[in-house]
Amino acid sequence: MKKTALTVHQTARPHGFPAAGHFAFVESPLPEPAVGSALVENLYWSVDPYHREMMDAVPGGFALDAPLEGRAIGRVIASRAPGLAEGDIVFHRQGWRTHAVVTPEEIRRLPRFDGVPLSAYLSVLGGTGLTAYVGLTRIARLQEGEDLFVSAAAGGVGTATGRFARLLGARRLVGSAGSAAKAGHLTREVGYDAVFDYHDGPAADLLGKVALDGIDVFVDNVGGEQLAAAVGALREFGRIVRVGTISQYNSRDAPPPRFDYADIVEKSLRMEGFLVSNYRDLQEELYAFAVPHLQSGRLALDETVVDGFEHIVDAFLGMLRGRNTGKIIVRDHAQAQGVH
Repeated sequence: MKKTALTVHQTARPHGFPAAGHFAFVESPLPEPAVGSALVENLYWSVDPYHREMMDAVPGGFALDAPLEGRAIGRVIASRAPGLAEGDIVFHRQGWRTHAVVTPEEIRRLPRFDGVPLSAYLSVLGGTGLTAYVGLTRIARLQEGEDLFVSAAAGGVGTATGRFARLLGARRLVGSAGSAAKAGHLTREVGYDAVFDYHDGPAADLLGKVALDGIDVFVDNVGGEQLAAAVGALREFGRIVRVGTISQYNSRDAPPPRFDYADIVEKSLRMEGFLVSNYRDLQEELYAFAVPHLQSGRLALDETVVDGFEHIVDAFLGMLRGRNTGKIIVRDHAQAQGVH
């Protein structure tokens, strides 16, 4: 067993894009679980866009010089808690560290489904997949035969949204991405009908070319110019699902999107945002929906896997720069080598 633990601390507030110098790896003795708790050795870590928001001096944000929060999957290696046994695989939110001391209330014991890898619990079966599922089924209330536009379609939520929407009976799926290579991947592999590179011109013009007849639902991970374009393209009774605002995470002074507010009234549009943390009660419903499709092969995993906890900051910074396709996950070296 390893004798020391590593944690990642945030050491300074970034202005614009964060850099490696805003973080530090801190070594400490392996923690001992107190009575009622267990020691978990982490196997997989999630890095997510919301981490960038929490790096700022905002309510509930990351404290400086303290371990960072995040989703992780680990194995119990020592337990003094009833109901938590050595070898149990658990999900928790004490993420950016190699080891964590947890109580039974702080974990979720993960079910094991035949043919479903552990990484799926951080991607399509985790918060990423739950965000896409809630957005489509509860916020948009997607109906069979409707047309969707998804911004940042090559990210974790974007790929999950595209695949889920297709399974739910969407008619036409269009998206935006940050490169021609990503656009091609989305149409070839994920099931999108058309995807534009948002660098290629005004968003309204680019969206108009791939959605000539308009859209019914916009799943928005970006905000800004693409949100304004979608308002113009939405049909009567269209819905906007606000998931995130990537376009403003690293430039707080970016101007808000400009669109014709009369469209909201005249087309009876609805815009609604949500926090997936308010829908955790739908986790079992997500499993019931997605797992059979994973097992049958109708639903594939879209993951960019980075090996080694020492690369977690690089993985996070790469995700903010759009270097991933699908959900980005950091994997322990032993898992990469098939050691269990």
